[in-house]
Amino acid sequence: MKYLALVLGGLRRKKLRTAFTILSIGVAFSLFGFLGAIQNALLGGVDLAGKDRIVVRHRVSIIQNLPVAYADRIARIPDVDTVAHFSWFNGMFQDQRQPIPSFPTVPETCLEVYPEIVIPPDQIETWKRTRTGAVIGRKLAERNGWKVGDRIPLRSPIWPAKDGGAWTFDIVGIYDASKRGIDTSAMYFHYDYFDENRQWGEGMIGWYVIKVADPERTAEIAAAIDLEFANSAAETKAEPEGVFMQGFIQQLGDIGTIVMAILGAVFFTILLVAGNTMAQSVRERTEEIGVLKAIGFTDGRVLAIVLSESLAIALIGGAAGLVLGWMMVAGFAPAVEAFLPGFFLKSSIFVTGGLLALGVGFVAGVLPAMQAGRLRIAEALRRGG
Repeated sequence: MKYLALVLGGLRRKKLRTAFTILSIGVAFSLFGFLGAIQNALLGGVDLAGKDRIVVRHRVSIIQNLPVAYADRIARIPDVDTVAHFSWFNGMFQDQRQPIPSFPTVPETCLEVYPEIVIPPDQIETWKRTRTGAVIGRKLAERNGWKVGDRIPLRSPIWPAKDGGAWTFDIVGIYDASKRGIDTSAMYFHYDYFDENRQWGEGMIGWYVIKVADPERTAEIAAAIDLEFANSAAETKAEPEGVFMQGFIQQLGDIGTIVMAILGAVFFTILLVAGNTMAQSVRERTEEIGVLKAIGFTDGRVLAIVLSESLAIALIGGAAGLVLGWMMVAGFAPAVEAFLPGFFLKSSIFVTGGLLALGVGFVAGVLPAMQAGRLRIAEALRRGG
């Protein structure tokens, strides 16, 4: 703080150049925040995956169905606690521009394997009793203006109803999530209602979610499930939920590597810009630095002042960029929350961004600062004169 006036004076010396350097760093950090939110949305499911859950799908692909009768055989495998099943319904409200993530399931087992789903007890009981009942997530309800008691028609391009018309559902509950990042834009309804009224595929489901008693044995239990259905007409692929989520995301590509490659290129460019700014600043202030040393400033103090300027530029730009990134994410979130429920900036991104800004400021400023610190008084005054 003793030399704050000198640091600020250095920043104000070329205001336009300083402003553009801060702006460049800010753009880089806003991109860092925005890509961080995308990465969180795509990979967040892996972090939220239950360590005590196993996903069982058809060995060929998840779009291939499995017999619902498998549930009893899976339940008999030692240490299997709960067996729930789900199918992809792909409901469309009004037109195909409004797809609803919707899943037929069994209410009791669904809520047991996913305790993160929070529904008032009276609504759970109503859901269990109502054959056409459905529970919807808070975001889905707010986006469509739906409330408990509404009756909504949905059409499914995959599962047309036997009468050829729309499926009708009674909203009997609205659920929230106990953890941030969990999807609250989906809809769950009775499998029995779905199975009896679809035109084809009776007795089949999309995938199982298994809750096990001992999370340390998920791999062993998954292998036992696959062995149970080996050489059957519908062989299974069972794997811990985290592994399943990771594999699903990797079908889109190595998200982490892609994000790191983009950010690496951006920050390398920013380092060059910031480093050039500081080097230019030191060259222009050679005489001034010589005067400082002539009146008693040591090499270390001069080095610290120049390095502080570099850190200040990086921190101001980084903070502004992270705020801008947060605003961009907040602005885009309503449009993408239906398929990217985890699209938000985690606090760890701000912490990482702050450390990264310090690193940029240090790397960009350390060489010019060392040059300034090593300047001899006579040499500096001669160059300046």
